[in-house]
Amino acid sequence: MTAELKAVDAGPDTESGPQSAPVTLWLCPNDGLDPETARLLAGHWLDAKEQRTANKFLFEHDRLQYLVAHTLVRRALSLEAGHAESELVIWRSARGRPFLRPATDRLSQDDGVLDFNLSHAGGYNLLGIVRQARIGVDVERVDDRDQQAVATILNAVSAPERAWAEEPGPGRERDRRALRIWTLKEAYSKARGLGLGIPFDSFEFTLDDERGVLAFTPPADDEARPWRFVELEPVPGVLVAVAVPAGEGATAVHLNLGFPWSRSAPRQFALPPPVGGPVPVGRAA
Repeated sequence: MTAELKAVDAGPDTESGPQSAPVTLWLCPNDGLDPETARLLAGHWLDAKEQRTANKFLFEHDRLQYLVAHTLVRRALSLEAGHAESELVIWRSARGRPFLRPATDRLSQDDGVLDFNLSHAGGYNLLGIVRQARIGVDVERVDDRDQQAVATILNAVSAPERAWAEEPGPGRERDRRALRIWTLKEAYSKARGLGLGIPFDSFEFTLDDERGVLAFTPPADDEARPWRFVELEPVPGVLVAVAVPAGEGATAVHLNLGFPWSRSAPRQFALPPPVGGPVPVGRAA
């Protein structure tokens, strides 16, 4: 298991500042907000489209999950952007990826444009926020996938990834490895804004139990830039993956647990080294 997966605190981030804001993560369980409060906040914060979407759910537990996730988004973005939750304007791309429309020139010019991504599974909601870059996140619960689902995952990834996942034989460790691959692939494809529109066997991760992502082979249309990938296990059996392009942006990850009522002290981690991208001159591909 990697140091990131063990979620060992990396100490205060001394490099982050106005020019290098951290990747901010919020992991909130569905019961992190009681139903009455979730409905109350949603009534004040969510826009008309979000309200209509919430009302389409047939089952109350699905509706509540949606309300918790989307009030989480608006509250966390409000803390980052400095605007009231109900004033934030959230649009969607042609592929359905949500993004925040800067509400003022001050936000876009001084604070840097915010990008965010949301994932939910196994009773948990994961939100990632970054400035001046794109971000993709995914959360999975190891015990939340049956054997048929794990087999489907293994059939969707590359042959080397499948071989690595199946190395321990049937059991929880194989399932964990399969879900590590899946969360990383989901995070990357969501950061690209492509979702399931990109074949999951067209790009490949080389993973290690202790050192995390050792290498990344991108799809043919993304060979010009490297990426940073983070793996965490904030709660036993709950796997988190984050993908951000490498560059002049964030150098650290700030992990927050629960609903963002305030700016409580987060757990801090250094971003891993970049992987993927062009092969340096003089080195064989």
